[in-house]
Amino acid sequence: QVQLVESGGGLAQAGDSLRLSCPASGRTFSNYAMGWFGQAPGKEREFVAAITWYGSTTHVANSLKGRFTISRDNPKNTVYLQMNSLKPEDTAVYYCAAQPSAYSGSLYVSPDAYDYWGQGTQVTVSI
Repeated sequence: QVQLVESGGGLAQAGDSLRLSCPASGRTFSNYAMGWFGQAPGKEREFVAAITWYGSTTHVANSLKGRFTISRDNPKNTVYLQMNSLKPEDTAVYYCAAQPSAYSGSLYVSPDAYDYWGQGTQVTVSI
């Protein structure tokens, strides 16, 4: 098993930047594909970004490309979400997720593909 704890959320103004962190504990972190999802009030959990084992491949939701970046530091067992030029519509609880994979190039965009989740961190963006 792996335990995930998100941090870095908070209150921001439109145009600000935030960096979310998600350190993982437990099994070999580098063997996990990682992802970030956002859930706004009253909405389903939506894909934000995903990254492969060694960070060689990433995928960001089309609507967020150019503003959000996912990265990971395997020696620190941590995945990050850099959020730039924040907008009020980015307001959501952001969750990181982990999924063990046998293939280093695995990358998952569906929340159903992930077995392990953090508790979430709230990001609120005001005008």
